[in-house]
Amino acid sequence: MKTLLVVTAHPGDFVWRAGGAIALHAKAGWRVHITCLSFGERGESQGAWKQPGATLEGVKAARKAEAEKAAGILGAKIEFFDAGDYPLGLTPALMDRMVDTYRTLRPDVVLTHAPEDPYNFDHPAANRFALEARVIAQAAGHKPGPQAAYNAPQVYMFEPHQTEQCNFRPDVILNIDSVWEVKRAAFEALPAQQHLWHYYERVALNRGQQGGRNSGRPMTYGEAYQRGFPEVLDMLR
Repeated sequence: MKTLLVVTAHPGDFVWRAGGAIALHAKAGWRVHITCLSFGERGESQGAWKQPGATLEGVKAARKAEAEKAAGILGAKIEFFDAGDYPLGLTPALMDRMVDTYRTLRPDVVLTHAPEDPYNFDHPAANRFALEARVIAQAAGHKPGPQAAYNAPQVYMFEPHQTEQCNFRPDVILNIDSVWEVKRAAFEALPAQQHLWHYYERVALNRGQQGGRNSGRPMTYGEAYQRGFPEVLDMLR
């Protein structure tokens, strides 16, 4: 069974930016695992903090439940590192845990954030964390053993919120028409960020139009990605 690993800073990130890819690969029979580094309790829960009597622990519990529901809708399993957000508290112990996740799952493909985002420093921190763990997991001398090291997978970085400010240059547009309704249903599992629902529907429509023009095929909804590393091909296509 092939495996898709998604490393995300906050719960909403994997829904808005990669929900189509998650649903598409789950539908195709892949194992999809989401590592969510925080609950987004401080900086990604604007709606939750407007509720009377809101507390940090209450917001965390609510966001955890929302993320688990969204992941279930998309067909993925999710784990939380509870690193806190704004800022992410990514410790050596969490890095070690992330390396173990790579080695245990041995993913065929990894999705994570782009390396720049001046509006949200948790996102590039998550990118660096995911990429560094990917490299360490290849090191035979890190926790040496017969099954320790492995060949690192391709990384696809999903679209940030303000692409022009993040130097994001997509080189892949994924057709998500067949799973759009699933992705849209996952939006509704995140009421704490309802203000983003329509925004990301428009993003998907824009990328769908772009994908259709580039491919010459009918396409309504898309997701944009940027490869982290060169793709190796036997022939150009």
